[in-house]
Amino acid sequence: MATPLQRPAGHPGSRILSVASYRPRTEVGNEPIAALIDSSDEWIRRRCGIESRRRAAPDEDLVMMAVTAASKALAAAGVDPADVSAVLVATMSHRSGAASAAPLVATALGATRAAAMDLGAACAGFPYALATADALVRSGSAGYVVVVGSERMTDIIDERDRSTAFLFGDGAGAVVIGPAQTCEIGPVVWGADGSGSELLRYDEAGILRMAGPEVFRWATSIVPDLARRALDAAGIAAADLAAFIPHQANLRIISATAKALELGPHVRVATDITTNGNTGAASIPQAMATLSDTEGPALLVGFGAGLSYAAQVVTLP
Repeated sequence: MATPLQRPAGHPGSRILSVASYRPRTEVGNEPIAALIDSSDEWIRRRCGIESRRRAAPDEDLVMMAVTAASKALAAAGVDPADVSAVLVATMSHRSGAASAAPLVATALGATRAAAMDLGAACAGFPYALATADALVRSGSAGYVVVVGSERMTDIIDERDRSTAFLFGDGAGAVVIGPAQTCEIGPVVWGADGSGSELLRYDEAGILRMAGPEVFRWATSIVPDLARRALDAAGIAAADLAAFIPHQANLRIISATAKALELGPHVRVATDITTNGNTGAASIPQAMATLSDTEGPALLVGFGAGLSYAAQVVTLP
């Protein structure tokens, strides 16, 4: 009989120890964008709820934003970078010469012994990466994991495209995941529908193109059911939530889902999109950072290109 292989004992659960974000210095209102797409501030607000968004300067590259957010999260968690086992970067806009951003982020953080990889699930990337971090910690394969969503979405959109020019912004958000004696990151409910991959795609020049109305209909049809499945998997009801933190794609999608879930007035609904725009894989951790004074269970829901989607309930740090 072959000698059985050894493996770490693992942990009963994992938890989010801290959350932090980085928002670029430059704030851009609707007027300059509307002028390029023959539109208006009122039309943009009515269509998606966005009043302004952040635009990264040349010195605010994707790695710099990720490192800044992650450094703040590590400091808040009291975790030494040398003790980090893995760095996961969720992104869809990394365009530098380096094959992936995560090794650059890990090195800049001083996490010199950490595994590092990018995770490409578009705007669902953060909950995908969070589920991966949870599994790594619970299995004993990792002690502490840094999960970052970082995007320079304005690098991959056409400023004259009426479907995308007004929607997207730049920024980063990060969390630190560590072991816990109880389950504080609930089971992930996820999936993908490749038949809809053409609804959100890159053209020959690497620019993001979107069939806006079709994506809106898909999101509003799938997100409420996805949210209910995540609540069921975690064994709680919508009434038990302290917060609802969906991907910040469109204020109308957020409002429709909150209504479908019949969320009570005690549940804080993240609406970071109004002043931050859609920041892709960074939108959920950035929105989470705005609710830093909220304690208790929060429902996270991500969805986007692929078409990919994921949701889970977490305990806010």
